[in-house]
Amino acid sequence: MSDRRARFESQQHRKSIGKRARQTDAVEFFNVLTGPELLELTDAHMPEHRERLYSPTVTLSMFMRQALNEDGSCQKVVNGWAAQRVAEGLSANSIGTGSYCKARQRLPIEMVMALARASGQMLSTQTPGAWLWRGRKVKLVDGSGISMPDTPENQACYPQPSSQAEGVGFPLARIVAVICLSTGAVWDAALGAFEGKGNSELGLLRSLGAAFSAGEVMLADAFYCNFFVIATLQAAGVDVVFKQNGSRNTDFRRGQQLGPRDHLVCWSKPRSRPDWMTPEQFAAFPEQLTVREVKVDRGVIVTTMLDDGQVGRGELDELYGLRWHVELDLRNIKTTLGMDVLSCQTPQMNEKEFWVHLLAYNLIRLLMAQAAVSAGVNPRQLSFKHTVQTWTEWVARGLSTQLTRYGSALFRLIPPVPM
Repeated sequence: MSDRRARFESQQHRKSIGKRARQTDAVEFFNVLTGPELLELTDAHMPEHRERLYSPTVTLSMFMRQALNEDGSCQKVVNGWAAQRVAEGLSANSIGTGSYCKARQRLPIEMVMALARASGQMLSTQTPGAWLWRGRKVKLVDGSGISMPDTPENQACYPQPSSQAEGVGFPLARIVAVICLSTGAVWDAALGAFEGKGNSELGLLRSLGAAFSAGEVMLADAFYCNFFVIATLQAAGVDVVFKQNGSRNTDFRRGQQLGPRDHLVCWSKPRSRPDWMTPEQFAAFPEQLTVREVKVDRGVIVTTMLDDGQVGRGELDELYGLRWHVELDLRNIKTTLGMDVLSCQTPQMNEKEFWVHLLAYNLIRLLMAQAAVSAGVNPRQLSFKHTVQTWTEWVARGLSTQLTRYGSALFRLIPPVPM
């Protein structure tokens, strides 16, 4: 096949995807990107389906609307879809929620997870150099808890904490997220039971190792300041900046002095092997690792950036001060988008709802990044809640499919927050 023929078929394929998306209303969310990548990924994960009122792309679009609206009920989004169909000259559909709920069950979670991860990674990899820290990507890590309806299925998979009396608590899940410091986008995340083997924040973090690449920096609080975490990331070429764990004694009289309360010190491998680790894995870890401990205004910071001539005390203090962004990001996901309490009756649907929220969150972050570029500011200067409110109003007025024409006006409606 000639190159010209291949390019023609590729163009036709993209037009076909775009046409189907416009017909199903999904473009209102995917069109915030400057390219067809997410549309193509959606097409690649599209299951075989009959032409229904609620096709996979329509269902996903409506599911995300639920995540972005304060009233996230199925009835609200079905009413909105029925009204939109009438406004577009189509036949009115039933406002019963049964068919839509069945369509949500058919929606492949693999498609939602792939889109959520791809949207975050796409934004992170396209980050302008001016938004990076010393030219490096910094990834924030933190965990939190979310609850869900008290059903036997949810209790079996996400049992309530043992500290709560039986019958008076709700199923509780633990989440850990890897978030881009520059843009606020979720790169990856893990969901597990709140208690039990392998479900601690460190256990969930181990499942997210692929989220880090050589040359990057992981920024997190003292809970993650752990010998095995540091050794694993250091071996992968990833630097860390953590607050010192309170269980470890810091003695600045020891080690190689770099300056006042700034030294290099060797940490020895713990004597006992963790339950989650095999003997072979334990033996593969180094007997010692060298870290830098620095006393700053915020406490003692532990880092693998050992050269004080390249990264000074003040820079480490300033970088660690940016860690609070991850708490704001998780608050936006849980509170602004209402993910603090999932709404589904089964673990499978709650997991799907979790990833739909992350996808909707990332698409708002993509919109904020475009607005930031347009305004010549950092995306951290924009309000997430304001952007969500602006976008939902934009969608309600039927302007979501006209970003090419009115995009600059939309970006101007997302002004920087006074610092």
